[in-house]
Amino acid sequence: MATVRFIGVGEPKPKRNIRISPKLAAYLQAAPLTVILGVFLALPLLMILVVSFWDYDFAQMYPDFLTMNYVETLGSWVTWKTYLNTLKFAVLVWAITLFIGFWVAYFLAFHIRTTAMQMVLFLVCTVPFLTSNIIRMISWIPVLGRNGLINSGLVNSGLVSEPVEWLLYSDFAVVLAMVHLYTLFMVTPIFNTLMRIDKSLVEAARDAGATSWQVLTNVIIPLAKPGMAIGTIFVVTLVMADFSTVQVMSGGQSASVALMMKNQMSLLQYPAAAANAVVLLILVLSMVAGILRIVDIRKEL
Repeated sequence: MATVRFIGVGEPKPKRNIRISPKLAAYLQAAPLTVILGVFLALPLLMILVVSFWDYDFAQMYPDFLTMNYVETLGSWVTWKTYLNTLKFAVLVWAITLFIGFWVAYFLAFHIRTTAMQMVLFLVCTVPFLTSNIIRMISWIPVLGRNGLINSGLVNSGLVSEPVEWLLYSDFAVVLAMVHLYTLFMVTPIFNTLMRIDKSLVEAARDAGATSWQVLTNVIIPLAKPGMAIGTIFVVTLVMADFSTVQVMSGGQSASVALMMKNQMSLLQYPAAAANAVVLLILVLSMVAGILRIVDIRKEL
């Protein structure tokens, strides 16, 4: 015989558990990040792409669908020369920061015994980066100038008879300032990767008779490749997008794609600047994709 249960006035009703499918739960968890990336990343990029096909004159822009901006960008030898100059800066800065960053990270990870001292020295490396990029960049001017510290020391010591002109307002000054600005972006990921290496692997290699150079080339460097790849992505993208360093440290004698876009925007040539931005974005993404095909960085993320 069935039993009927009556719920009194003061008795709470039984709770019903709402079940959500795992697939729907995954979509709900990804929704906030999707909205943020869509609004602040995908939408601006789409707007830049649309504007790159518009027409313009000296006063305003006109909605249209023209390939004129891309034809002028890709068909000009001046533009190609500017892109090659930007790639030259990227390659030089990448090579120097990779060399310096690896050895700084290697020293911190394998030659400093205590973790506390490693953190202290790493924080010391980051102290200069707490100031503005502009301040750290222009601080090189009184050092490299015609009457700066280096030229004064060279002239007073008799090594040169007159100040060296190419120290400032040259490609050398641009590369030096960029190396100073972006080396930390190479040190940090490499140091993080080296700290994850099991020290027993190094000890096993030494017990097997490997020399220090063999340990470095056969154990440490292969395991440090993900950190190198992440640092490379950081440095290359920052150099390709830098215009202030090129403008100030070259004295207007050198050019980069970002500086060219900045000049176009100052002349209200927004569609032309947008076309250059799209081409630069494709170039940078191609470089990043090539790095990711060579090195798997997923285990570092």
